Formats: sequence, C-alpha cells, structure tokens
Amino acid sequence: MRSPDGTRLGLFVGVLALAAAALLLVARAAGVSPVALAPVYMFSPLVAGLAVCLRWDVPLSTVGLRLGRPRWLLAGAVTAIPLVVLALALSVAIPGIGLDLTVDPVAGVPIPSGALGVVATLGVALALGATLNAVVAFGEEFGWRGYLLWELAPLGFWRASLAIGALWGVWHAPIIVAGYNYPSFPVVGVGAIIVACVAFSPVYTYLTVRAESVLAATLLHGVFNGSAGLVVAYAVTDDAVLSELVASPVGAAGVLAFGLAALAIAYSGAPALTREFARGDAPASSGRDAAAADG
Repeated sequence: MRSPDGTRLGLFVGVLALAAAALLLVARAAGVSPVALAPVYMFSPLVAGLAVCLRWDVPLSTVGLRLGRPRWLLAGAVTAIPLVVLALALSVAIPGIGLDLTVDPVAGVPIPSGALGVVATLGVALALGATLNAVVAFGEEFGWRGYLLWELAPLGFWRASLAIGALWGVWHAPIIVAGYNYPSFPVVGVGAIIVACVAFSPVYTYLTVRAESVLAATLLHGVFNGSAGLVVAYAVTDDAVLSELVASPVGAAGVLAFGLAALAIAYSGAPALTREFARGDAPASSGRDAAAADG
C-alpha cells in the first residue's frame, strides 16, 4: 500500500493552520472571544479536506462521502448514548462528585425529573444530535474521518487513529486556550483535549470503517455533542478540577469510557484499514489483518 502523501498532508494541515490564524485575527478585530466564532471554525476541516480532494481530483465518495451500510450508520447514531451514560456513571463514582437528577439539562424544554427525565433527555439528544448537530459535526468529520483517514490508511487502524486523534486535539487549541471546555484550565486544557481526542479516535475510526462512510462518524459526533452535556448537568461538584478535568465528557470520565470501548475493539479485532474502506470492498476484518496493516 502506498504511503501517505506528504504534499497532500501539507496542504491539509496548512489550511487548518490558516483557519486557526484567521479565527484569532477575526476574534481580535471584532472584540469577541474565539469561542464565539467556534461554530464557524468547526467547518475548517471540511474546507481543508475539500481543498485536497479538489486539488488532486480525489472523488468525494472515495474518502467516505457516501451512504454506506445503513445498520452501521444507525450504530454510529446510538453509540454515543451508552458511552455518555458510562461517563456519567464513572463520574459519580468518584468521591466529591454527586448525582443530581432534578436539574433541567435542556433549557426551555419541559422534561420530567428523575430517571424518566434522563431517558427523555437522551431521546431529545439523539434526535437533535442526528439532525441539527450532525450538520456542524460533518464540518469536522469530513476532514478527520473522511480525507485524513483515507490519507493515513496505510498506517493501519491504530496508528492512523492515534495520528488523527492527536491532530484533532491540537486543532482545538485556539478555542481551548480561550476558555472552551476547560475554562479554569486553559493551558492544561490543551493537553486534556489532545488526550480526549486520542481516546475517542479509535471508536470513530471503527464506525467509519464498518459503515464504509464518514456519515457514521458524523452521527456519532453529533449525538455525542448533543448528549455530553448530561455529564456536566447531572454530575455535581463545586471543585473546578473535578468538574472540568474529571466529571466531563472530555475529561477523565469521557477518556475512560471511550478507552474501554477502544479496548473492546482491540479484544474483538479491529477492522483492517485500507484506502478502499469506503468502496464497499474493503478486506474482511480480523485482529490478525489489522496487526499486519499496522506493521
């Protein structure tokens, strides 16, 4: 299998760097926080991926922009829910963090309190995450699990996932430093988001390869963003370290939840990753094939 193309990767990373610089310059000129412009910034991986595909005539379907396998698209949509619930359970198991099911996690939406409210909130998160949130999520995922996964496929499942996760985390740095996700720890937060993205990445890769479509990662991302607030809402603590770095969907609880899912993938055998992952004729998965691809 051919190696990743350095020139294509250079253009992709270059567009991302320009987008980050533009984010900071526009935010400063407008007198607003970069966090306020984050919804626009989230589309920069899409722009970077399109720039590469158009420059080198790479068909969009080749990098995963296709319907793929419907049952795995469904899996992409629902997988975030148990992972968020697991992250919440891990959070409240830590001393100093309590569980409060009386809060209203969705402002303006009448939702019952207690366990029934949690179920109802998850239903709302699933519906909104797979629709409205997925639009914004696609702005990221076409870049990460679309073009970049195709480009880095020669590295194999695990190394490609690690590399994508690391870049994904670094890409967040301009808004993390400005107070996004870890407002009390803007510098430490950069390291925390990199760790989180690396932990998340194998699950995103797995669903994309299984679905043969970047839309699976898009649905996972959208529903995760829509439901992750449950951890913040229901896991109660006055300690900033616990609330932002531990009991957080992008803190230790989220890292551990996704890390356990990654271990399950490793145990069951990660699918072999090739540049044909979105063509419907990728090699059958097996742990042995995946290990050979990583070698």
